[in-house]
Amino acid sequence: MVPIQMVDLKRQYTKIKSQVDAAIGEVLESTAFINGGAVQQFAGALQSYLGAKHVIPCANGTDALQIAMMALGLQPGDEVITPSFTFIATAEVIALLHLKPVFVDVDPKTYCLDVAAVEKAITPKTKAIVPVHLYGHVADMEPLMALAAKHNLFVVEDNAQAIGADYTFADGTKKKAGTIGHIGCTSFFPSKNLGCYGDGGAIFTNDDAIAAQLRMVANHGQSARYYHDVVGCNSRLDSVQAAVLNIKLPLLDEYISARRAVADAYDAAFADVPQITTPYRAANSYHVFHQYTLQIDGADRNELQQYLSTKGVPAMIYYPVPGHRQKMFEHFGGASFNLPVTDNLTTKVISLPIHTEMDADQLEHIIQSVKSFLNNTPA
Repeated sequence: MVPIQMVDLKRQYTKIKSQVDAAIGEVLESTAFINGGAVQQFAGALQSYLGAKHVIPCANGTDALQIAMMALGLQPGDEVITPSFTFIATAEVIALLHLKPVFVDVDPKTYCLDVAAVEKAITPKTKAIVPVHLYGHVADMEPLMALAAKHNLFVVEDNAQAIGADYTFADGTKKKAGTIGHIGCTSFFPSKNLGCYGDGGAIFTNDDAIAAQLRMVANHGQSARYYHDVVGCNSRLDSVQAAVLNIKLPLLDEYISARRAVADAYDAAFADVPQITTPYRAANSYHVFHQYTLQIDGADRNELQQYLSTKGVPAMIYYPVPGHRQKMFEHFGGASFNLPVTDNLTTKVISLPIHTEMDADQLEHIIQSVKSFLNNTPA
C-alpha cells in the first residue's frame, strides 16, 4: 500500500506532470514572471468558472482578506463579526487593520456561522460580517445576506476552503461560494482543492466600484502608474503559480467528485459507529470536502489521533484552540465570549485523509484503523 498522506500532492502532480512542466516552461521562456499572460488567462478562466464579474489574483488568501477589508474603507474600531472556529487568518487580518473582531458561535452541524448568533452580535459599530465556508461546506448565505441588507453591512466571504462549492437559494437558483457576498476571498495554498505550487490567492466581486478599489489596494494604491490614491499593499499572483492553476482549474470539478466519493465511503463505513458523527451536508450546500471532519463522542479524540499515527494514518485537528481563546485576542475580551458550540467542537473534531488520489486499499486501512480504536472504547 502506498503511504497515506493527508493530501497526496506528489501523486496528483504525476498525473498532470507533462502539462504542468510545459506550462511552467512557457513562463520561463517568456520571462513574464509578474502579471504575465498566464495570470490574465487564469483570472479570465476563474471568472467564467465562478460566474463572477471580476477576479483579482493576489499573493495568498490572507492578503485577499486584508485587501478586501481595506477596499471597503473600514475604520479603526469598526466591528467585524466572524466565527471563532476557523483558521486564525480570518480574525488576524481584522485585528491587523485595527478593526475589532467580534466572535460568534457556529452551527453545530455545518460548523459555519450561526445566523441567529450573528444577529445578536450586531451593534451600531458593526460594519461587516465575514462568514467562513469551513471544511468545504457553504455557510447559510441567503438569510445572512438578508440580515446584512437589513443592517447595511458588508459581507466578505472567506472561501479559502470551499472553491467550487455551490449554494442553492430558496427559489432554486445556484451561485458559487465566494460570489454571493460583496466580496469573496480564496487561497490557492498547495493543499487546497485548487492549489498551486507555492502561495497564491484571489478576490472576487460583482461590483464594479469595489473591483476598482480592490485592484488599487492590491497594487500600492495606484489608480495609474505612479499615482497613488489610497494606501495599499503589494500583492500579486506570480505567473508560474498561474500557469499551474491554468492546468488544474479545468480539473477542479473532477477533483471535487473524487473527494466526495471518498467522503461517501467514509459516511457509509461510519454510519453505524455510535461514537462518530459524520459531516453534515445541508440540502442547500454542495459540500466539496476540503476536509473530512468527524466529531468523536465517548472516546478520547487525541488518543485516537495518536493511535492512527501508529497505524500510518495521518489525522489532523482543525482547530484545537479557537480564535476567542488565543492570547493574541485577549485585549478584545476574547475569553469572555460565550461560544459553547465552538468550545465543544474543539475537543471533539478530527479530520481524516481526503484527497484526489486515494485508493481503495488506503481507504479501507483508514476505516478499519478508526473502527479498531473505537471498538475498544465503550460507546
